[in-house]
Amino acid sequence: MIRYSVFIFSLLLLLSTQAHASEETYQFDTDAQSALFFELTKELRCPMCQNQNIADSDAMIAADLRRKVYQLVNEGQSREQIIDYMKQRYGDFVYYQPPVNATTVWLWLLPVLFVLFGIVLVVRSRQQKPMIQDKAKLEAAEKLLEEDK
Repeated sequence: MIRYSVFIFSLLLLLSTQAHASEETYQFDTDAQSALFFELTKELRCPMCQNQNIADSDAMIAADLRRKVYQLVNEGQSREQIIDYMKQRYGDFVYYQPPVNATTVWLWLLPVLFVLFGIVLVVRSRQQKPMIQDKAKLEAAEKLLEEDK
């Protein structure tokens, strides 16, 4: 029984070291390349996770995107070239700062329109309340006038 427990413990210990060995490590020639890689992986969105960047995502596609960014950075491509490559392959969604064009204009305009609509509602509701209060005061004043007659 003790031998069996030692065997299981050794097997678990061996498997746990394998899990740590699967972490991705990237080697760069310069600090500028390293900085560019980490900046891009924070700015590019995981297509599977929807609202998580590829640096923080554990999805397989995010790992593929990190490897591709690593490859493109090592090839000497610029930030804009890498972002353009990713946009061409995965669409504007992959970049957290979508461009203003015919399809994304609503992403930029809808928040502004909602705020303006809310301001209009607040202003109109404040204008209507005094009117109701004024009517009540007028009715009370008319009753007082009728009582004085």
